[in-house]
Amino acid sequence: RYKETYLAYILNKNVNKTVIIFVEKCLDSMQITFILRHLGFKAISINGKMTQSNRIGALNKFKEGQRNILVATDVAGRGLDIPNVDLVINYDLPQQAKDYIHRVGRTARAGKSGRSISFVTQYDVENVQSIEHLIGKKLEQYETNEKEAIALYEKVLEAIRAAKNELKDLIKKTKTKDQYDTKVDKDDDEGELYEQFLSKKRGNKVENFRNKSFVKKKKQK
Repeated sequence: RYKETYLAYILNKNVNKTVIIFVEKCLDSMQITFILRHLGFKAISINGKMTQSNRIGALNKFKEGQRNILVATDVAGRGLDIPNVDLVINYDLPQQAKDYIHRVGRTARAGKSGRSISFVTQYDVENVQSIEHLIGKKLEQYETNEKEAIALYEKVLEAIRAAKNELKDLIKKTKTKDQYDTKVDKDDDEGELYEQFLSKKRGNKVENFRNKSFVKKKKQK
């Protein structure tokens, strides 16, 4: 219930630091990005639904300092050269302990210091135990000020509502690529998110077709 609130709280404690936030789903990476922007953070999204060119563009903005927060799926967990990352946040804990190591390995590179913080819910206990077993140590609790965090709750709720409306508006803009390109500035970060929605819509059409085919076959039997 308070995950977004505590995320804002932690980012407020790490203003101007370079941060990678790992989430499980592509759509979550986009929604969290919009929420953080409405809260005044310079966030950008990267995930597997984006084209290669859009991923590179988003990554370059992060590396060049135009955006200091990268909200990513595991597409950024390994294989990317990002030398200066101060903080890694596992907003969604990975299902595999090895993925945790790849994620947190994005920080403290080349002899530099860094920190990783993981959000743990009641559903993540086994995952935490697997991670601790793999790395051979207990994860320390990150101390927070509950009153200070919860004080952000109403503001975060407003940002969530605004982000959901913004996502709906973006969906409406993606009827055709030509329509979209005439309405969106090429330098706007929305350009990177367009491909994600287009991919998602195509995926839904395929899934709907499969479901309809299954129903028809079932009726024939």
